[in-house]
Amino acid sequence: MTKAEIVSNISDELGIDKGDVQATIEKFMEEVKGSLEGGENVYLRGFGSFVIKTRAEKTGRNISKNTAVIIPAHNIPAFKPAKVFVEGIKTKVPVK
Repeated sequence: MTKAEIVSNISDELGIDKGDVQATIEKFMEEVKGSLEGGENVYLRGFGSFVIKTRAEKTGRNISKNTAVIIPAHNIPAFKPAKVFVEGIKTKVPVK
């Protein structure tokens, strides 16, 4: 599902103008990104958490040149779904 499909579905179900829904979703994403960039996690009860994970420094390999490369420690954004969300997926989505 794409962002455009989400906007369309919300607009159709709630009878809200697509432009308003689009602006709301864009602002929501800006707020989540801004919080994470500011070092704060975002917790959405019943849905999940957008958190900052720290990756440790490690040694990688450039196999074409056969050299070692140091990959410095860095932070990445991650999403951790709520237990209710995970259980819903387990029970409603068939295993392929």
